[in-house]
Amino acid sequence: MEVRRSKELFEEAKKYIPGGVNSPVRAFKSVGGIPRFIAKAKGSHIWDVDGNEYIDYVCSWGPMILGHAHPSVVKAIQEQAEKGTSYGAPTELEVKLAKMIVELVPSVEKVRMVNSGTEATMSAIRLARGYTGRNKVIKFEGGYHGHVDALLVKAGSGLTTFGVPTSPGIPEDFAKHTITVPFNDIDALKKVIDEVGDDVAAVIMEPVMANAGLIIPEPGFLEKVRELTAEKGIVLIFDEVITGFRLSLGGAQEYFGVTPDLSCFGKIIGGGLPVGAFGGRKEIMDYLAPEGPVYQAGTLSGNPLAMIAGIKTLEELKKPGVYDELRKKTEKLSEGLKGAARKAGIADKLCFKQIESISIVYFTSRDVRNYQDALTSNTEAYAKFFNRMLELGVYFAPSQFEVAFMSTAHTDEDIEKTVEAAEVAFKEAASIL
Repeated sequence: MEVRRSKELFEEAKKYIPGGVNSPVRAFKSVGGIPRFIAKAKGSHIWDVDGNEYIDYVCSWGPMILGHAHPSVVKAIQEQAEKGTSYGAPTELEVKLAKMIVELVPSVEKVRMVNSGTEATMSAIRLARGYTGRNKVIKFEGGYHGHVDALLVKAGSGLTTFGVPTSPGIPEDFAKHTITVPFNDIDALKKVIDEVGDDVAAVIMEPVMANAGLIIPEPGFLEKVRELTAEKGIVLIFDEVITGFRLSLGGAQEYFGVTPDLSCFGKIIGGGLPVGAFGGRKEIMDYLAPEGPVYQAGTLSGNPLAMIAGIKTLEELKKPGVYDELRKKTEKLSEGLKGAARKAGIADKLCFKQIESISIVYFTSRDVRNYQDALTSNTEAYAKFFNRMLELGVYFAPSQFEVAFMSTAHTDEDIEKTVEAAEVAFKEAASIL
């Protein structure tokens, strides 16, 4: 496979952009090789600058649930761009999208638009602290909620870990108010809440962890988290940047029937454009300026391009049968990959996880139920698998700890070709396992 132009661009990019990329995982450091510079995308496929075509399961890290360049979304963006791209003033479009979110998501009575998932989680935490008058935040080990200073903390091997900055540039004073506990361990959460509950402003969590691979909550776990936080007056924040509008129209909270106090969104509600949002109970949201004392602002928040793209995407998702179709396709892919692994003689050395239109293959024999389990994965074997799949025209995430996303544009032929490629790639990875 020829990647000459991608290699040239990567070398040139490194002269002007730190690491040659604008988001670290794109650099392919954990899998090796040359990052593919993408020239165009349509439906379930992407093409790089060297003309190579790939079946795409990254889907821009989730938002392309309708596939790339969906006709109705593209047309709406084009029509809006002719009217202007940003006004720095209220528009009817932001009211329409906000109303759609409120109607679809069980916990949301009011919503504020922002420009990224990181902005959404950062703002939700500030709001929770302002509303409760408390300082500490509990997160779950391996959970990623954007590059927020207070949340980039290391997760230790003990029951609880008090904040130690993961990245230079974050003062310890910022991180010390963050406490980390293992996912799916309700006893660990209860222990922390019992110890410091009077100063815990919020528990923030991905209801389904999708940034440490795919870690699904065990039965009753989310319900118990909701019960514990409610007892102590702690704001429960669901980070639904990935799960929102992907597990169901009402997100993970509708899917599992557990209602948080605040929710954070991104990805899908911008139809592929930069966007984020956070919303929740009216009494909490009214603490935001200009209604209340907690300040949050953004010049491009609610810009008309992102709003119309989100509106059109949600309109498509509201059509009957969309989520059934996505789930069935993802199940077909997962079952096909399991079959390919059996043919390669390594099925017992892999862990397959899938929920609705999100899936992953962990290169570990352990059942992954938390971050420590995920870390047992053989990343060298995954890298070999990833690069062989890439050569065979299938683009999975360039990291063992990122998931695969399905779109409505993926076809049975795409899935069949993916499984055929996996039969080859698994056999080559078997030598390392």
